[in-house]
Amino acid sequence: MVTFGTATAAPGERDTGRLEVGETRDGSAFGLPVAVVNGVDDGRTLYIQAASDGDELNGVGVIQRTLPKLDPMELSGTILVCGVVNYHAFQVAEHRNPIDDTKMNRAYPGDKTGTSSERIAAATFDAAISADYVLDLHQGSTSRMIDEVRVRCGTRHRLHDECLELAKVFGCGYILDQKGPDGQLARAAPDEGVPTIDPELGGCVGWDEASIQRGVDGVFNVLNYYGFLDGHHDTRPQTRASGFEQYGSPVGGLLDLKPDLGDRVSRGETLFEVTDVFGEPKAEITADSSGVFWRVRRLPQVATGEYVCSVGTNVDTY
Repeated sequence: MVTFGTATAAPGERDTGRLEVGETRDGSAFGLPVAVVNGVDDGRTLYIQAASDGDELNGVGVIQRTLPKLDPMELSGTILVCGVVNYHAFQVAEHRNPIDDTKMNRAYPGDKTGTSSERIAAATFDAAISADYVLDLHQGSTSRMIDEVRVRCGTRHRLHDECLELAKVFGCGYILDQKGPDGQLARAAPDEGVPTIDPELGGCVGWDEASIQRGVDGVFNVLNYYGFLDGHHDTRPQTRASGFEQYGSPVGGLLDLKPDLGDRVSRGETLFEVTDVFGEPKAEITADSSGVFWRVRRLPQVATGEYVCSVGTNVDTY
């Protein structure tokens, strides 16, 4: 038997339930939606979670489409799933947990007696480090972004090669191989010996079917490659960036973006221009380095110093 929260499944079975992590403001208990798919044969354990940032919904879409396709009678090993991590933020479609104004993916490994976010992080971290591999599904929130996978442990980490392999197997086409901030699950779980990646499945607010499908394909790539399913998967070369340059606007106005997402850009190439509302030019911003046009703001209006776009740099093929 495998248990995750109130979900319990014998070999060849699946179950759903709740992982209780606290109470709401009226004293009612609340729990995160969780699932167990227990394969009929022994094997490894994969942990998948989504929406640790409450407005990043594509990962929830991946889980919604993946779980019905998983037959425990055809599975070796176990899959543990937390469908929505940032419970409070998800309810109000916000990025941060409104109970403690915290970005959940900066709270790992968490604290079982700490703030709301720290308690949720601790509960899901326990599940993550019980697994052999972890997929922490994200998206670009309010920005538009290419589909990519982030390896956040850092190139000197003892599990870097394993995390990079997992990212390549997931197979979005792009990998950002750069050490992440403290508190990310994709940094904390490798410290406990568990290869973990952070797929960033597209961007913008809402439900992106193309990015969701790439995420579903990525999950099944992992299941086939690591022996959970009796399928074949050949890893394909990925475009990897190990640097990430962000650009803001020096003036306020309206943006005229030049490259499209995924385009290669050269040093000195124009990334965007800013005009006033009458179309008169105010500023032209060029790339500091060559790379891939990776991410861009959704709205055309911008204030002085406001974020506009990012370029992935130090690009190679892995």
